[in-house]
Amino acid sequence: MHTWLQRIWYEGGSLYWILLPLTGIYWLLVGIRKSLYRSGVLKTFRAPVPVIIVGNVTVGGTGKTPVTIWLARHLAGRGFSPGIVSRGYGGSRSSTSMRVDSASDPDVVGDEPVLLAKRTECPVVVDADRTRAVRMLVDDGADVIIADDGLQHYRLERDYEICVIDGARGLGNGMLLPAGPLRETIERLSKVDRVLVNGEGAESGNLPALDQEPVQFDLVAADASRLDGSLKRPLEKFAGTTVHAVAAIGNPGRFFAMLQSHGIQVIEHPFRDHAALSRTDLEFGDDFNVLMTEKDAVKVEASHSDKYWSVPVELTADPAITGPWLEQIECRIRSSVENR
Repeated sequence: MHTWLQRIWYEGGSLYWILLPLTGIYWLLVGIRKSLYRSGVLKTFRAPVPVIIVGNVTVGGTGKTPVTIWLARHLAGRGFSPGIVSRGYGGSRSSTSMRVDSASDPDVVGDEPVLLAKRTECPVVVDADRTRAVRMLVDDGADVIIADDGLQHYRLERDYEICVIDGARGLGNGMLLPAGPLRETIERLSKVDRVLVNGEGAESGNLPALDQEPVQFDLVAADASRLDGSLKRPLEKFAGTTVHAVAAIGNPGRFFAMLQSHGIQVIEHPFRDHAALSRTDLEFGDDFNVLMTEKDAVKVEASHSDKYWSVPVELTADPAITGPWLEQIECRIRSSVENR
């Protein structure tokens, strides 16, 4: 089913019309929900500190987590104390807010929150009730909240919205779920404060005219690290060799292509996003190295043999663009504080 939908959404599959009745129902439900929030029937929550949303309008991975990591680090470097709130997809459900650190169990809190805590060293809280998680972060001293994947969570009022788009896949066929990959209509992009595009090729997504030019960024990997942390090795050292590549992310193909760009021969092992990875999932009956995304590595025991490696990525973008953009965000934060 997943592969069939991907073909319809991103490869010009012609059977989308079968799903149009369901898309009509989805469009109606989305519209009713938005109107209930606009009219005040459904109540919103205004946090005592500014809230920045990092989200997307499509299903699947676009690079939101690296953007959240990058933003949290830069805000901390500017003197803020950011806290990150996450739904905790992939973890077991909890009726309470849960603080997350690098040693937390991803089976309980989710893989992305553990990665966020590890890479940012900022307080991270997961909860299906994001407003409750925000209160905990504020009690812990956060003076600005970054909500990871919260663009459609209208209960939480926001001071700044960032929408991340996968440049390679764009907005697919431009249709709402399930006939297309969109959670909201394309017009939603004109209402966010900034659109970020992960890589090149966004013209394939039929982006609408925007008031501000989208900020393009790239995710760059330079090294691989053994899961036990005993060795870091440049990816170029794997060039010319065959590896097993494991990716349980929204767009595994992006990870595989990145490894191939370093001259690595890749045996692809895609899994559904946030999938738990067992020992048997990572045993392939040979001695080839196994490279996996950093998000997947937090779910795998470090006691695995030396052939298992994590490949972290770093967000890179033109500082001539990101500098003024960060100034804009900082001004919005400080203005929001003054108006609270």
